[in-house]
Amino acid sequence: MSDMILIVEDEPKLARLLSNYLRQEGYDPECLENGLDVLPRVREKMPALILLDLMLPGKSGMEICKEIRSFSMVPIIMVTARIEEIDRLLGLELGADDYICKPFSPREVVARVKAVLRRSAAQQPSEGASALHLDEERFQATLRGHDLELTVVEFQLLSFLFANPKRIYNRNQLMDRIYPDQRIVSDRTIDSHIKNLRKKISGVAPEIELIHSVYGAGYKYDE
Repeated sequence: MSDMILIVEDEPKLARLLSNYLRQEGYDPECLENGLDVLPRVREKMPALILLDLMLPGKSGMEICKEIRSFSMVPIIMVTARIEEIDRLLGLELGADDYICKPFSPREVVARVKAVLRRSAAQQPSEGASALHLDEERFQATLRGHDLELTVVEFQLLSFLFANPKRIYNRNQLMDRIYPDQRIVSDRTIDSHIKNLRKKISGVAPEIELIHSVYGAGYKYDE
C-alpha cells in the first residue's frame, strides 16, 4: 500500500508544517495548493490518505471529496476553519472519514491520520467484490481505490462477468456480448482480453483472483 499522504492546503506554511510532522512519522507527504490539481494527481498515484482543506482556489474541498467518492474510497480527512455544524454534517455525508477544525495541533492531525488509516486497514481483509467499483458511464473500473485503466472492451467484458457471478460463459457467448455487430474476430481474442484483465487486477491485488478459467468450458467471475 502507498505511504503517500496527499496534503491539499493553500497555506504554504501550514502545508510544510504538516508535511514535516508526517515525514517524521515515516509517511511520504505531498502537497498541492489548487483544488483543480487534486483529481488528476489522485488518479495518477492513489494516496494512502488525503488531508483535504475545505476552502481552496480552483475547486472547493466539498466538490473534490464528492468527485473522488465517485471512483475511490481512499480515506479523506477534511480540514477547515469553518466550524458550522451544517458543514461538518455535509462533509461527512459526502464521504469524508474525519473532520478537523482549525486551529489545530499538528500532533492531533498525525494522530487522526493514524487512526483513520488503522480503521481503513482493518476493513481491507474482507475486501473482494465489494472493493471493485464499475462506472458504466465512464467505462471506468476501480479496485481498492485504484483505477484499473481498462480499455472499453476490457471494461465491457469485466462488467458482464461481474453482473453474472459464478456463471460460466464460453468464448462464443462472450464474443457475442462484447461484439454485438458480429464482426469477425479470432476465438482467442477473448483469451487475450482475459489475460490483460487478470494482469491489471493482479497489479492492484495480487493475492486475489476474480476471473477464473473453467477447463473446457470458459470463464466466470467469482471471488
